[in-house]
Amino acid sequence: MNIESTYRRWLERADASLQDELRAMDPAAVEDAFYCELAFGTGGLRGVLGAGTNRMNLHTVAKASQGLADYVNARFPREKRRIAVSYDSRILSEEFARTAAGVFAANGIRAMIYPQLMPTPCLSYAVRALDCAAGVMVTASHNPAKYNGYKVYGPDGCQITNEAAAEILAAIDRLDVFDDPKRTDFDRALADGDIAWIGEDVYTAFIEEVKKQSLLGGEKVDRSAAIVYTPLNGTGLRPVLRALTESGFENVTVVKEQEQPDGRFPTCPFPNPEIEEAMRLGLAYARRLDADLLLATDPDCDRCGIAVKDGGDYRLLSGNETGMLLLDYVCQRRLALGLMPDRPVLVKTIVTSDMADRIAKKYGVETVNVLTGFKYIGETIARLEAEGCADRYIFGFEESYGYLTGTYVRDKDAVDAAFMIAEMFAWYKARGVGLMQRLNELYAEFGYCLNTLHSYQFEGSAGFARMQAIMADLRAGVPSLGGRKVEKLLDYAPGLDGLPKSNVLKFVLDGATVVARPSGTEPKLKVYASVTAPDRAAAAEQEAALVADLERIIRGERD
Repeated sequence: MNIESTYRRWLERADASLQDELRAMDPAAVEDAFYCELAFGTGGLRGVLGAGTNRMNLHTVAKASQGLADYVNARFPREKRRIAVSYDSRILSEEFARTAAGVFAANGIRAMIYPQLMPTPCLSYAVRALDCAAGVMVTASHNPAKYNGYKVYGPDGCQITNEAAAEILAAIDRLDVFDDPKRTDFDRALADGDIAWIGEDVYTAFIEEVKKQSLLGGEKVDRSAAIVYTPLNGTGLRPVLRALTESGFENVTVVKEQEQPDGRFPTCPFPNPEIEEAMRLGLAYARRLDADLLLATDPDCDRCGIAVKDGGDYRLLSGNETGMLLLDYVCQRRLALGLMPDRPVLVKTIVTSDMADRIAKKYGVETVNVLTGFKYIGETIARLEAEGCADRYIFGFEESYGYLTGTYVRDKDAVDAAFMIAEMFAWYKARGVGLMQRLNELYAEFGYCLNTLHSYQFEGSAGFARMQAIMADLRAGVPSLGGRKVEKLLDYAPGLDGLPKSNVLKFVLDGATVVARPSGTEPKLKVYASVTAPDRAAAAEQEAALVADLERIIRGERD
């Protein structure tokens, strides 16, 4: 790609809404905006909003939509050519969703779009409920406000496979960004029936599926718990409150400043329940109201974070801790109610706490470890369904605050997570047990397990090259970390244990593991550490030593 000529072409052809930005670009900005095409993969597109080939804008969205339309028309019979569309609260999300729907309609594909913003799990549900060939969710999940994205789903309601992504990418690469995308006016296509609203009945059916996940079995619980909830200015407000209130949880206070959809995220620059900063307002509400539980969902409502009382204050639980509590609760209740299937399965990612494997084993549950990304959990559910035994799946989770207790969707679902966490809390409360007490009981039984995530930012083309160099350096071999010998290096690049090829390295040490991988959606190198020790202090000391050694390698200070 010739950066200068491409830039000049955008000055001539790009939408009027992008012209001021294009004209104001200095040479460095031009290079960053045009040095490559925005990458399309199994997670679809994700990038900074703005003008350029390496940005999220109306043109890159239309081009991706045309590639997806070409793929659907080539792969699916006419009667199956429907694509479900949803969007979150981010800047330009609705415009991008309508652009995509218009492209699909212009290509003879019926676009089914929610009439208002809806969470990612609602999109996954709609794909299967409406028997669609594909789905599109316009979201950048938990990224800062300057980002948006375009996630693509297959007919099974799961994010597309590597094979499908490769075919769609090939179709996209054949297109000229200005000349090839077919377009039609959204309102005219809606009037003609080429675009249709997804009905309230689909949304209600989704909520009913969430409520069916209940494992109370008619037992009395205390639903009077004081809950503080924040949707972090995203899509969760309506579905989370509906699921809770229809199940009797009516003592719910919403964080006013983060209640309504707002893609600027004015009170939480990083709208991610994994980050303490995003939870500060919720924690302030919880302290002021003496609440029992804090729930938070990210903008597209597929991740859920919580805080619980711990002594005289509140403690934010990690994604691993919440996942282990839910796993333990699901197993307990299924056994008590006689609902545990033959050969039950837990599905989790390779960077999720090793302690979950030990909890699952106690209850006779098989653990299936998959690559990072909930799509691989969804694919495992689909495989079990194809084998006629989808009921073997009882729970899936990943350390990045994603949970799913049922098979009605094929992606993580924070509506389900918020509902099940509230139920779990109420069940324990009726028995005089707090969630921190139960978590400490698990640590006493299985050993304290500290799991941490460290992210290292590498922006632009130079940053991308640096990440690749670091991974090559790590792949060359690391004899020890934190004074511990590396017993085994698992390299997933060529494919390992039946998993797809992935640029992931896992270092196995005595009582610890360390995983390094470049993010597929952000300019970051991510390092996951899992350390088992007698107590938190010992685990923290060991973890710090491991990470310090790894960071020296990342800085290029290898001995």
